[in-house]
Parts: sequence; structure tokens; C-alpha cells
Amino acid sequence: MSLNDFDLFLSSMEDVKPLKHDTVQFDSTKLGPSLAQQEKRKAAECDLAIDENYLRSEFVELLDPHAILAFKKDGVQGQVYKNLRLAKYQLDATLDLHGQPLNRARSTLFNFIDDCHKRNIRVVLIRHGIGIKNKSQPGILKSYTNKWLQEIPAVLAFHSALKHHGGSGATYVMIKKSDEKKHENREIHSKRS
Repeated sequence: MSLNDFDLFLSSMEDVKPLKHDTVQFDSTKLGPSLAQQEKRKAAECDLAIDENYLRSEFVELLDPHAILAFKKDGVQGQVYKNLRLAKYQLDATLDLHGQPLNRARSTLFNFIDDCHKRNIRVVLIRHGIGIKNKSQPGILKSYTNKWLQEIPAVLAFHSALKHHGGSGATYVMIKKSDEKKHENREIHSKRS
């Protein structure tokens, strides 16, 4: 006995009962936004500050606590780098990161270099320590400082400090001229011609 499609449809719909009405009534007490909707709106309306700090804090290969940090970007003259390394330039600012948690050190370093660049402070000293108090993982802050300084476009070069400035627990950093200072120099030199 073969059933056609219509017969199959009717047999499957036998126990279905028709609706008494086809209009939906809303509960007038629930016309306002739900709690979840209110929280979502509040979060959207909040003026959330965007973190402009692009320094990454993922795993970094740990350096030896006594390792010498040395880095210079292409274009930095050898004699300029040598003078930085030998502390021949005046130190205009110092930042001490000793004992800071990694996240706070990341934002402090970023803000410090950014502020120095804007103020046209060219040579700074960063004290990060060598981290020998942490026996299980020495040199964590030093290793991250090395990585972060290389990621900052305003940093031209850096080198571990001389002993009287902190040795391998501190680093000299050379920062680019601010755009304003570059413009000022161009104006000065163009008047000479």
C-alpha cells in the first residue's frame, strides 16, 4: 500500500490542534530593556580608553642577568653609538623599574620613552636591575626591557651602562629628536645657506 505525499502529510498532522487565536499579546510590564541590554548599553556608552601601548608582553627568551644589552638601528653612526656606550652624553632623565610588576613596568617604560620623545629628551638611563633576587628566573625585567626598547620606534640605540651608573643592571637609551625639534633644526640650517 503506497501513500502519496498528501496522504503522508495528513497522517503526520492528525494529532495537531489548531490555535485558538493568531495574535500575540505583549506583557506591558516587560516593555523596557532587560538587565543584559542595559549593561550592554552602559558598556557601549562608556568612554573606554584605548591602550596605545603596543609593547608585547608574551614570553621572551630570558637573558643572563649579567648579559650586556646592545642595540642600534641602521643609520646610527658608529661614533655616536660609541659615545652613548661610553656615557659621553649627558643623561637627561632616569627611570627606575626595580621591583615593578611586569605589566606596570611595560606601561611605565612606554609612557616614559613617549614623554621623553615629546619633550626632546635625547639620552636617558633606565634602571631595570639584573634580577638575581628571583633565583628561579633571574633577569626577567632586564630581558623584557631589552625586547621592549627594540620595539619602540623612537629608540635609536641602547647599551648597558657603565659600572658607576648601574652596570648591567641599567641601560643608556638614545631617543630620536622630536618632529618639532627636527623642524626647528631645518629652519636654523636653511637660514645659513
